[in-house]
Amino acid sequence: MGCGKNKFSSCVVNAVPEMGRAKAIKEVKLLLLIVISATLVLLSSYGESAVIALPPPEDTPEEILRTKIIIEARSPIDGKFLTAAEYIQVQAQLQLAPPPKLDPKIREQIFLLRIRKTLLQFFPFLNF
Repeated sequence: MGCGKNKFSSCVVNAVPEMGRAKAIKEVKLLLLIVISATLVLLSSYGESAVIALPPPEDTPEEILRTKIIIEARSPIDGKFLTAAEYIQVQAQLQLAPPPKLDPKIREQIFLLRIRKTLLQFFPFLNF
């Protein structure tokens, strides 16, 4: 820096702008690195997004599915496949004799278990 023994105070004053310049250069390099990285990420993901946006060719369009008449259903009791006539019969039987209700104590236990499961998802460190 060209500073002598007696010019200590002037050396300190001259060193401060050099340190500020070095810090500014480091910040510019970091900013440049961030911009280049972000640009590369955006460009690399842009090419695949057009392919992902299209539905698969074997997918049936929604307009056709809306006009399709459903002739098979699932039983609300055990989930087996039923024809339309069998489904109507099961619905009529359920309206005449609805399934028995659960005991209130069992309902309360199920409710508490669901609350516990939800709380554990948000607070996994709780152990109760």
